[in-house]
Amino acid sequence: MKGKGKLFLSIIIIGAGLLAFRSAPAGDRTFEIVKNLDIFATLYKEVNAYYVDDINPSKLMNTGIKAMLQSLDPYTNYIAEDDIEDYRTITTGEYGGIGAVVEKKNGVSTVVMPYEGYPAHEAGMRAGDQIIKINGVDLEGKSSDEISKLLKGQSNSELVLTVNRFGEDKPLEFSMKREKITIKNVPYFGLVTPEIGYLKLTDFTTEAGAEVRKAVNELKAQGAEKVILDLRGNPGGLLEEAVNVSNVFIGKGKEVVTTRGKLKNWTKTYNTLNEPADEEIPLVVLVSNSSASASEIVSGVMQDYDRGVLVGQKSFGKGLVQQTRPLAYNSQLKVTTAKYYIPSGRCIQAIDYSHRNPDGSVGKIADSLKAEFKTQAGRKVYDGGGVTPDIEVEERDYAPIIYGLLKSDYIFDYATEYYYAHDQIPDAKELSLTEEEYADFTRWLKDKDLTYTTQVEREIDQLIASAKKERYYNDIESQILNLKKETLHNKDTDLMTFKADVKALLEREIAGRYYYQEGMIESTFDEDPDIQKAVEVLSDMSKYEEILKGN
Repeated sequence: MKGKGKLFLSIIIIGAGLLAFRSAPAGDRTFEIVKNLDIFATLYKEVNAYYVDDINPSKLMNTGIKAMLQSLDPYTNYIAEDDIEDYRTITTGEYGGIGAVVEKKNGVSTVVMPYEGYPAHEAGMRAGDQIIKINGVDLEGKSSDEISKLLKGQSNSELVLTVNRFGEDKPLEFSMKREKITIKNVPYFGLVTPEIGYLKLTDFTTEAGAEVRKAVNELKAQGAEKVILDLRGNPGGLLEEAVNVSNVFIGKGKEVVTTRGKLKNWTKTYNTLNEPADEEIPLVVLVSNSSASASEIVSGVMQDYDRGVLVGQKSFGKGLVQQTRPLAYNSQLKVTTAKYYIPSGRCIQAIDYSHRNPDGSVGKIADSLKAEFKTQAGRKVYDGGGVTPDIEVEERDYAPIIYGLLKSDYIFDYATEYYYAHDQIPDAKELSLTEEEYADFTRWLKDKDLTYTTQVEREIDQLIASAKKERYYNDIESQILNLKKETLHNKDTDLMTFKADVKALLEREIAGRYYYQEGMIESTFDEDPDIQKAVEVLSDMSKYEEILKGN
């Protein structure tokens, strides 16, 4: 063989014995790839042949692939053929099903929210209904994934659900046909005040831009002269839709985002293509620490062009772009191919996954390494840490009793019983539980096993463990026990101390039973600190203008 030591002949043994031959110069990057593929293939073959127990080849390979990709970043994923439909649902917002959110509550598949106008709602199903059979198949012991697959299917296919309903002695049956379900990117828009409109954008799937444009136009028709765009908790989605949503508020031909990757053809600048819905209407954008990716593009673009005021908490910090690449046997690879940069030139990616610590962990980019950029009006903004709002609102810190109530589903269960005891309630915006109704709830909780641990109790337990380890416990036992007794939480006391938060959660859940998603959102208007701050800013236009000027 010519150039012995510089040429490497690799024989890769695949599955049932197919042979693939590759040659590459030793020391070359291709040589390393070929060598390691050879090792991987032979290892896989040997394990499959000689491991003491029978193995599932597909499961073993999936584990290996996922472990390999996890060493890169959280967004580079392998999508097996069986998972393609779920991935398609995420990117398009469409699936064949009954149109209801179903979750396990107390071990039983329970309807959390039926979408208006879809099969479950039209058939008469309600939040709180417990699904026990699907087409005669008993659901006891089945996982959430198994139940989801039973509920989904081809449009127009028949489905019979057997459910237990509160107040009914016998199970009920509901017959329906699955439909093509399209999850709205904008589940709600309406007026917060007579002149301030509000719209909630939860995803960036297909048509997100068109839905936002339509919502803004309809809000203006209802009398809105100012707009709140809520991106809190929005995890992002399609890059093109981030451009389209931005285009609702900024003019045609403006730069929105530039992607830069290893390959030249993936380095591209995206500009707006259409006339805006309104380039002048005063705008507040709400963001939170779980607003990511496309949400950060839109909020960052509004900030870079000084188009609107950002309110809330610093965003997540995901400045990475993914592309989907086809693989064999109808599987796919979602791979990070580029970073994105918004008009000021900054990239908001907060974590450097390419440089890991010796233990494999990654850290956030240090403040000292962040670069300064300028908005169109000259305001200072920074890269490498998400989008920082112009007005930061402290994130609400709920008391342990709130988490205890939610984890145990007592808020949900009480709302179910309340619904069947009350034929109607006021509009969601006006709903406010009376003192007597709140007292009813506290009485209802009396015989419930509501357990939760406060931070103080956890710290006392840690103190006891440390004292025992260091052999001081016998000396301070009486003091610690007295302290524990004094600080031991009392359910009745906590229900009164944190009454406002408990009451707000109850009102939200109850409003959802009568007015669905719209009701749940509207019921929070009067107590949501971010929305209240947005209304405050939009009600004082001189303050609004000063913020955008950087004063």
